[in-house]
Amino acid sequence: MKSIQQETVAGTKSDETDLIAGTSLWHDAWKRLRKNNMAVSSGAVMVCLGVACLCGPAILGIIWGYDAHTQNLAYGPQPPSLQHPFGTDFYGRDLLVRVLTGARVSLSVGVLAALVAASIGTIYGAVSSYNGGLVDSFMMRIVDILYALPYMFLVIILVTILGKSLLLLFLALGAVGWLLTARVVRGQVMSLKEQDFILAARSLGTTSRGIIFRHLIPNTLGPVIVTFTLTVPSMILQEAFLSFLGLGVQPPQPSLGSLINDGANQMLVFWWTLVFPGGIMAIMLFALNFLGDGIRDALDPRMKI
Repeated sequence: MKSIQQETVAGTKSDETDLIAGTSLWHDAWKRLRKNNMAVSSGAVMVCLGVACLCGPAILGIIWGYDAHTQNLAYGPQPPSLQHPFGTDFYGRDLLVRVLTGARVSLSVGVLAALVAASIGTIYGAVSSYNGGLVDSFMMRIVDILYALPYMFLVIILVTILGKSLLLLFLALGAVGWLLTARVVRGQVMSLKEQDFILAARSLGTTSRGIIFRHLIPNTLGPVIVTFTLTVPSMILQEAFLSFLGLGVQPPQPSLGSLINDGANQMLVFWWTLVFPGGIMAIMLFALNFLGDGIRDALDPRMKI
């Protein structure tokens, strides 16, 4: 009898442990995300694209000796074949290597620019909302003024002033792409700063900086992550547009935007120079947007598992 009671108590404790573990927001979000087939498929597509962009150019260089920059004017533009699955461009360069290299550059710029935007927006929105009053009004009026200005116009000005290097490109994109994150974080902090745990931190003498960075910002990570995942494809698209105008990634370094620009100039004759870069970019943007939507739904506590 005693053994049966011990097993019953042990089983009850195990059930309670599972129940407690299941109440975690991140655990529930992961379960919801796994049930979203479109988001999971998009994540798998992005993982495959990421691996291909990182390892593909090196593997093709080792096996076939292809390079993203070496020209072969005598070979010239050739349509897709077994030797060159994506064909070659006007200068005889293998287009598959250049597309993978360009996708790596575009994805890197998108992710880094989104990180810059998320960092600036999170800190700005948290500081604005926590201080409140005139400080909040002044800081948010700055956001409203920047919202009223054309986004791409600001980016073009910054790129023109700062230069056309890859580092300055994602800094310029991130420097004007933080406005949405700032507003999202401000709304979250406004509902959090009067919670009991914040009042307790104040009563213990925690500084405003400690409250913002140790308590408020960590509790806004859910919306920030969602905003970040939806900002990445927007940054990639902006980089492609700038490269299309000649203000983005500079030759000989390829990006999807510059490859699409080159292909658009000769698409009536050499169609493959536009179709393949444009197709890869479309797949990347669709996958990132579907993944972002899936993460947004997964982190919504109102969604049912």
